[in-house]
Amino acid sequence: MHQNAELIERFYQAFAQRDAATMRAAYHPAARFDDPAFPGLEGAEIGDMWEMLVTRGKDLEVTFEGVEADDDKGRAHWDAWYTFSGTGRKVHNSIDAAFEFRDGKIYRHRDVFSFWRWSRQALGLPGLLLGWTPLLAAKVQKTARKNLAAWRARPR
Repeated sequence: MHQNAELIERFYQAFAQRDAATMRAAYHPAARFDDPAFPGLEGAEIGDMWEMLVTRGKDLEVTFEGVEADDDKGRAHWDAWYTFSGTGRKVHNSIDAAFEFRDGKIYRHRDVFSFWRWSRQALGLPGLLLGWTPLLAAKVQKTARKNLAAWRARPR
């Protein structure tokens, strides 16, 4: 198995075990992460996001498959089951991940999932009716950024 495929495997195994320190260590210091809820995270923000999610996700379950990688790029598919804290609703999110590597670390990480599917599960009727709109996506992103900022500012 290619060393970058092994890196992805370690990352998702750590995710499944809620090991934020190992997840954080997989990233290059100048890394960038994007997904529909957290676009444009950079550097330490990425590890902080994963730490926040695995710490708060009391019933979080993660599985992964389809890990492939070479010297430059990689990909995987992963699924997460959890209770969305904002509404108490159960969510099953199905995500495709794409990676770029630098210096043996994840340099770029982009997760893609159906925001409308996610919002229908997480938000119920408002997500069903408005989950396809940029307005709802922007509101979710703003809330996610606010939650991350509060997490990062908490006393340690």
